Amino acid sequence: MIKVLLLLAGAALVLFFLANRRKARAKAGVKIGFVLFVVFMVYAVIRPDDLTVIANALGVQRGTDLVLYALVMGFAFVTVSTYVRFREQELRYSRLARTIALQNAVRPDDRVDVRAMKPPADDDPMRS
Repeated sequence: MIKVLLLLAGAALVLFFLANRRKARAKAGVKIGFVLFVVFMVYAVIRPDDLTVIANALGVQRGTDLVLYALVMGFAFVTVSTYVRFREQELRYSRLARTIALQNAVRPDDRVDVRAMKPPADDDPMRS
């Protein structure tokens, strides 16, 4: 039973995050999920015997295994979240760089003659 629950929870987290990552509701959901995760972990530390009862009801032998499964799910969610956030940030940077490059582009007609900008030679009579 725990395997099915873990797989469904993992799939639901990934689908929820990928479908709603830019919405304020999703961001609030992530924060609420984090708070619930922390509350669950604190409860697991304070009442380990209750956690074992919950684990047994889910088909896991020990409460520590249940905590481990929860940590693996949390880590997977953070990994996917970080990957998507970095990918979006890279896209924003490339769009910004492209916009700046287009704004500062020089037309071929407007180019400055590089030969005219050379410094005079040391033996140039006009230099003295």
